[in-house]
Amino acid sequence: MKIVHLNTYENNGGAGRACSRLHEALVQQGVDSNVWVNFSFEKESKVNNFSAGLLPKGITAGGILLERLTSKMLLKPLKTPFTIPVWGRDISRHPAIHEADILHLHWINHGFLRPRDLEQLKRLKKPIVWTFHDSNAFTGGCHVRYGCDHFEQECGNCPLLKDSNPNDWSHRIWNQKAAAYPKLNIHPIAPSGWMADSVLRSKLMADRPVQVIPNTLNTSIFKPGDKAAAKAKLGIDPQKLVLLSGFMPSKNDLHKGTPYLLEALELLAKTTDTSNLELVVFGNRNTNDLPDFPISVRFLGTIGKEQELASCYQAADGFLAPSLEDNLPYTVMESLSCGTPVIAFTTGGIPDMVKHQENGYLATYKSAKDFAAGIAWLLAHTDRELLNTAARKTVEERFSEAVVAKQHIELYQRLL
Repeated sequence: MKIVHLNTYENNGGAGRACSRLHEALVQQGVDSNVWVNFSFEKESKVNNFSAGLLPKGITAGGILLERLTSKMLLKPLKTPFTIPVWGRDISRHPAIHEADILHLHWINHGFLRPRDLEQLKRLKKPIVWTFHDSNAFTGGCHVRYGCDHFEQECGNCPLLKDSNPNDWSHRIWNQKAAAYPKLNIHPIAPSGWMADSVLRSKLMADRPVQVIPNTLNTSIFKPGDKAAAKAKLGIDPQKLVLLSGFMPSKNDLHKGTPYLLEALELLAKTTDTSNLELVVFGNRNTNDLPDFPISVRFLGTIGKEQELASCYQAADGFLAPSLEDNLPYTVMESLSCGTPVIAFTTGGIPDMVKHQENGYLATYKSAKDFAAGIAWLLAHTDRELLNTAARKTVEERFSEAVVAKQHIELYQRLL
């Protein structure tokens, strides 16, 4: 059974990590699995690359840039990701694609597989498994919907486009997908129940049987550790309580919910003694547009190595995830795997991982007050070790490599 995974980038973003981690989990189970990407930023690539070589890489980079520039020209200046598929690659004649028994798609935007490129795969008559890491596959272009229901019909009148009308770019892209998908043997995977419900609501994919199979991660790297030692490693007094949070590009960021986190911390500071609290933030690419926090904070910047990231989770007493829409965010899973409880909004696939007041706290959506209450609940908890143990157990039982690989293998076998 030969499985070929297709993703735009190598280990870049949540989808890239999910693709690589699934591949490694399948290899551990003896599956003949390979990953092919369209572009790699890695100096020493560990996967197969359609753009290997200086000239092919330059051409692919030019296509990615062209797509981004086109999108910038056509979209309103909003912080909502949207793809205009103007550049792509026909891989239908590539030997690796012909040799595969099953093609497993992941994130294929940014100049990789447009609808017309996918349509070329029809001649191969192979099962195509497609993991939806965001909503783009079944919308007219957006990756995050924020409550928009246009995907339930045929898109059009898109609130993200400068020229929004019934036959705008979102409707035309939707039509391209509607023309390509029926010709392909597509089997969607939704990493979360929330994503599965979204797929079934979409007019593009509602007639497809959707499998709910979560992403996985390396539980031997993301594992519990000595919190006092991990704090000392970061230069933090082991007696301090550490709250950890992820990428926050600016105070005005929408997707990651930074304004709600700021408000929650301000409310917490008014009712709780925060002198023993330290907020640690990782993922900031620069320090030019950072918000002011009402409690002590340190910024770690981007952390490239998983072992270093795991050490940050191990140092934390709680992880704060104020995201407003997320499929199955890796930061939440990684934190739980390291035995660190999570405070998050009740949104997306987060409730698939966080069990209210068992391994974390699920705050009312967009309620900074309830988010603050969740932090206060964690700080006042009389048995934090119980929470830590429950967090790790959740990942071991539902998201570990062997568990997730087995579910994929069973699906592959059914399709063959």
